[in-house]
Amino acid sequence: MKWKTKINHPLVLRIEGFLLLIEGLMMLTVLPVTYLHPGLYGFSIPFSALITLLTGFIFIIATRNHKNDKTTSRDGVYIVCISWLVLSLFGAMPYLLSKSVPNFTDGFFEALSGFTTTGATVLTRLETLPKDILLWRSMTQWIGGLAIIVFTIAILPYLGMSGMQLFVAEINGINYDKLHPRIMHTVRRIWGLYLFFTLLETLLLYWGDMGFFDALCHSMSTISSGGFSTRTESLGAFSNYSQVVVSIFMVLSGCNFSLLLLSIGWKSFTIFKNQEFKTFLFYILFIGSGIGLVLLFTCHMSMGNAFRLSFFSVISSLTTTGFFVSNYTVWPSFLWVILFLLMFIGACSGSTSGGVKIFRHLIFMKNSMLELRRIIHPNAILPVKINGKAISTGGVNKNLSFIFIYFLVFIAGGIILLFTGTDFNTAIGASVATLSNVGTGIGQVGPGGSYVFFPQFTKWILMLLMVLGRVELFSLITLLSRSFWRN
Repeated sequence: MKWKTKINHPLVLRIEGFLLLIEGLMMLTVLPVTYLHPGLYGFSIPFSALITLLTGFIFIIATRNHKNDKTTSRDGVYIVCISWLVLSLFGAMPYLLSKSVPNFTDGFFEALSGFTTTGATVLTRLETLPKDILLWRSMTQWIGGLAIIVFTIAILPYLGMSGMQLFVAEINGINYDKLHPRIMHTVRRIWGLYLFFTLLETLLLYWGDMGFFDALCHSMSTISSGGFSTRTESLGAFSNYSQVVVSIFMVLSGCNFSLLLLSIGWKSFTIFKNQEFKTFLFYILFIGSGIGLVLLFTCHMSMGNAFRLSFFSVISSLTTTGFFVSNYTVWPSFLWVILFLLMFIGACSGSTSGGVKIFRHLIFMKNSMLELRRIIHPNAILPVKINGKAISTGGVNKNLSFIFIYFLVFIAGGIILLFTGTDFNTAIGASVATLSNVGTGIGQVGPGGSYVFFPQFTKWILMLLMVLGRVELFSLITLLSRSFWRN
């Protein structure tokens, strides 16, 4: 049987062309750092920008006569999935040309880790790297944070295209219909808020002990929930003030951006009525306080240090940012196990964080409790409600299926790593760190650890987990199914 896909390939090429143009322009913004701090291979950024821009122009020119610009849900899923690979392919060039990595696998790993905001790195001794490479690392996370797809959607109206399907495929947690009747206005305002938070954090960090370069890099990595740092010690190399500022903005990055817009705009404090956000804050306060008390009484830390380390680590794990200020694996074992479990949860839907998301955990917990009542009252109609609204049975089943598949993928990833000779802690740590887009896990990939020691085959497995976590499983699974490609 001959299969024919309904993918609109000229449209895909055209959109990828504009994505590459944006990526190339972002590379050009790194040039001032290249010329102010020239390295041994100072041509890596300008040459990469030239190749990326040229390829983008070729894609656009080749599809300039294409008339059908309507996107379907199938196009949306396809574009969202392959865009991470295309962007990472060209994003790896600066690492390869600057000799920061020894081979293509490592370069692609670093780029994909950036664009998926995973924060897993194969680089060591970050302080010795050229500053333009360090800035590009943080910039890849900033681009991927709220997704380059959404940024492109903001300019699609000027191209005569519809961006609704791409928007729905990329960020299914944002309630776009409540913000503005035109989705493009919503996307522009979300990016405006994203940029505002980045600039504000940069200024606040610059007023502390960070130079402007470090402040900018860490701001881009924070608001994107990425975790790339300019120091091997991450935030542990900076003052308590900087750690507190970063903690605050990690919390903001873990919030639903649509609710943030509503709260800042005409519906103040809307976010505080949201059950997912309240659960998010409860996890931070309750678990952070609990770990802080344990550190205070068992590790003989001062009260300030105990609660600072506790809350920073909890926020970083829950928002899947991956920054660290100390080696939490030397704490009592049950404490880092708690942090390990938080990496699965993730923050709010519609945020830049990874993980399963608190929304799904709420559905799972509420449905589990209701199942007990349904056993006692089999004829009772007991719907799962979030924010006072009933979730359909299909919606509940879909989210429960997602959680189940998520853990299956995590277990499969850990087993594959074990078969490659990785020790148990490192295997499960790397599996959850890449799938949940945290970067920093346990074992050899714990705080300060690098992924450079993994064999190339294992790195490709980890990269697959990164993409699966970033596109939220179902999109990529749908893309790999036979029915997706059938006519």
